[in-house]
Amino acid sequence: MVTMTIGELARRAGVSTRTLRFWADEGLVPCDRTVAGYRSFGPGALPTVALIRVLRELDVDLATVRSILEGRRDLPAVLAAHAEVIDARIAQLRFQRSVVRAVASLPAPTSEELQLMHDLANLTADQRRRMITDLVDEVFAGLDAPGPVAERMRAATPELPEEPTAEQVAAWVELAGLVADPAFRARVREMAVAGAGGQAGEGGSALAAAVAEHAGAAVAAGVAPSGPEAAAVVERIVAGTGPVDADALARFTDARVERYWALLGRINGWPAWPSQVPAFEWFIAALRAGEEVRGQ
Repeated sequence: MVTMTIGELARRAGVSTRTLRFWADEGLVPCDRTVAGYRSFGPGALPTVALIRVLRELDVDLATVRSILEGRRDLPAVLAAHAEVIDARIAQLRFQRSVVRAVASLPAPTSEELQLMHDLANLTADQRRRMITDLVDEVFAGLDAPGPVAERMRAATPELPEEPTAEQVAAWVELAGLVADPAFRARVREMAVAGAGGQAGEGGSALAAAVAEHAGAAVAAGVAPSGPEAAAVVERIVAGTGPVDADALARFTDARVERYWALLGRINGWPAWPSQVPAFEWFIAALRAGEEVRGQ
């Protein structure tokens, strides 16, 4: 039988003699000893070493390699499972590449932005979703009937694609900072408690539409909420909705909360919509100005 020395087998298999010696000592590659005590490998060793080398290059651990060689594990099944691991790794690398490109596009990134982007690049999709579910769990904790807002927030999680755009990455960085802000969480909690208590929110779709139309036009035209023209705008709005409590409406009007939804939309590729907060803030200010006038 033709045999090979460790050096010859290592050369033909494309591995180092040190690696081959280790595999032989681990019992993965059978070998004999010459009279002089040198390792001697038969012709069947070459395909065995070639298989081990490929598996190790695929990061298959030695315990799994041994189970395959001993017939305790099915090679196709192991390779199929490993292919899934490689797919996940490729997706993660693509995502990290997008994050790095987003950092490179910033004119002067701050240390906080760099840290957020680094954290983002190393988060899994499940971990990104958990940031939102943790927020919902906190702000709606202990409420008997959290309501549809909680369900909407829980369902609307950031779903970044494998290769997000720089704008999507920037939106995620801003969203992550917003969600981590204690003041923002406290504000959402305040809105959640008020909603659970049955206090008026946006006032319904009719009010929202009227505010967007009439107050939005007033904002665009530069009408002051305390000016004489404001009273007529308020009258047009409440004509179809009835009296509105300015304080209750203010509890559910917050630019940061609206920004939260806008950032989620940008990340998830939802259609953009115009901001309604300026119109609502104008309407609230006009209502309060009218109350002051009537109180004089």
